[in-house]
Amino acid sequence: MKTFVMKGLGQVGFGDKPMPTAGPNDAIIKTTKALICTSDSHTVHGAIGPRENLTLGHEAVGIVHQVGAQVKLFKPGDRVVVGAITPDWGDLASQAGHSSQSGGPLGGWKFANTKDGVFAEFFHVNDADANLALIPPGVSDESAVYCCDMLSTGFMAAENGDVPIGGAVAVFALGPVGLMSIAGAKFRGAGLIIGVDSAPRRQELARYYGADAIVDHTAGDPVKKIMELTGGAGVDCAIEALGGNEPFQNAIRVTKAGGTISNAGYHGAGEFVSIPRVDWGVGMAEKTIRTGLCPGGRLRMERLIRMLQAGRIDPTKMTTHTFRFAELDKAFETMDKKLDGVIKPLIVF
Repeated sequence: MKTFVMKGLGQVGFGDKPMPTAGPNDAIIKTTKALICTSDSHTVHGAIGPRENLTLGHEAVGIVHQVGAQVKLFKPGDRVVVGAITPDWGDLASQAGHSSQSGGPLGGWKFANTKDGVFAEFFHVNDADANLALIPPGVSDESAVYCCDMLSTGFMAAENGDVPIGGAVAVFALGPVGLMSIAGAKFRGAGLIIGVDSAPRRQELARYYGADAIVDHTAGDPVKKIMELTGGAGVDCAIEALGGNEPFQNAIRVTKAGGTISNAGYHGAGEFVSIPRVDWGVGMAEKTIRTGLCPGGRLRMERLIRMLQAGRIDPTKMTTHTFRFAELDKAFETMDKKLDGVIKPLIVF
């Protein structure tokens, strides 16, 4: 089968691999739609160390091609969504409520990390009954594929931020995760949502998904502007959705005492992430810093699919480019270099 792989640090391209086979509890999915994530770029550029001949990608939907003998809930021909995170549900971390960390830190993240990802004609899913979810009639593949990561991660950011009804929220960086953090904060009942970004198209989408105010961090000090917008009080929750040291520090600066900093960004560079000591209340201002890896699992995917069924949100507004699988090299370059105003590229198999 044809695959798109990381050949080595900074190198990608197409290759051929044998089709995967299903173990007793597993499934093989025939890919129909996929999305490229900035995390794929981080991986290629060495954020998690060297990889050779590793199939990339972690956001895909498809049709069940084969299931193992012990799989009870799915059969060949089913249209399914697969979370970017596919935990081992029998692991002790899963039993402790941290399934994304099953097998070790970030261990639930297998696709394009510890096993081949989804940029292939077929891909393998472990624990199929727990990691697949049916896509119901009326929900398109183009929409459902956003459940894999962007909806899940952005909503997680708002959930981890413990957004209070009527509270103030600031979201730093309005890429797909930031945009879905905006939507998540709105669903949680925030009374004031501030988005921080300089790109006009992202600002426009942020307003569409629920932002009440936009701060352009290139036009002045974003901390000062956010404090002005909140009457000097700061926000109840600040969400860092980029994975950058400066926005992380600014998130701490604008969060009021007793508030929460929710980190959803992938910090793919640098040896340390810094905390501004005084703005942190010299360690005693009761500012909670929460981190997370987007939840996986059937229940999570079914809940997100329900949001699509109910018409609560349309994530396809973020799709700025569409490519065929055979054009994935061009699509990857577009996302990697952020060309042509890209927000999210859809891959059609």
